[in-house]
Amino acid sequence: MLRTAILLLALSLMSSNSPEANPMAASPAATSALVTDKATTASSAMSYDQKQLAFTEHVEDIYDDADLKGKGLSLPVFQKAYIGFMNLKQRHKVSSSKAILTVIDFTKSSREKRMWVIDLKAKKVLYNTLVAHGRNTGNVQAVKFSNQPNSYMSSLGFYVTDNTYFGKHGLSLKLDGLDKGFNTNARERAIVVHGADYATKDFIKQYGRLGRSLGCPALPTEVSKEVIETIKNETVIYLHSNDKSYRSDYLNMNLAVESFAAEIPAFALNS
Repeated sequence: MLRTAILLLALSLMSSNSPEANPMAASPAATSALVTDKATTASSAMSYDQKQLAFTEHVEDIYDDADLKGKGLSLPVFQKAYIGFMNLKQRHKVSSSKAILTVIDFTKSSREKRMWVIDLKAKKVLYNTLVAHGRNTGNVQAVKFSNQPNSYMSSLGFYVTDNTYFGKHGLSLKLDGLDKGFNTNARERAIVVHGADYATKDFIKQYGRLGRSLGCPALPTEVSKEVIETIKNETVIYLHSNDKSYRSDYLNMNLAVESFAAEIPAFALNS
């Protein structure tokens, strides 16, 4: 585990002749402070390559502990989503009190559970569910995407959730698209998370696929309220596809790595 490795590194930096060197002899608060100080020193002395390696190990740590492979989410897609999460966190665009990341993988069939709500701090999947794509995005597979009003297509990229409201689909969640040219018209297009009767297993059994929305990520009605309540108020959603035209300012690996390195003491004590 990365946490163990960091703690061992921090402890190894302590002088064996120092009264502070024996964590058993110090109070828990003093030990925590000492480990934090030493971890900070260690992280500041790391080269970029070392920081990147630690970041990669951290991502893989979450991926393995949450059993994301077993739940159908690929590591490369999760890594992209996590890089974006760290970028958005560094730029203060997301909640500081919620470590929730939602990933939607539209390379998968609408017959598959292709949405994951992940608690990054607890390293576990809170929800893994079906999610519908836009009417003009494709039939069983999502193949076309647009940011244009009235396109009735899904939009790629990073979103931050806002507050909820009650509309024609019941409890719904407003979204702000952050990727210029790809999803920034989300508000104008009324792209929201909501429940829908056409986003269910029964619909798949009858029609061979999920129903389609006007561009919204629509969820099964039996879980939509719980999911919305969990991810509302400034958490990250990453909507992924293999569209080669997609670009994002939030897929900045350098910023993600340096942001992670600056937080190594916190990860050491809390992860």
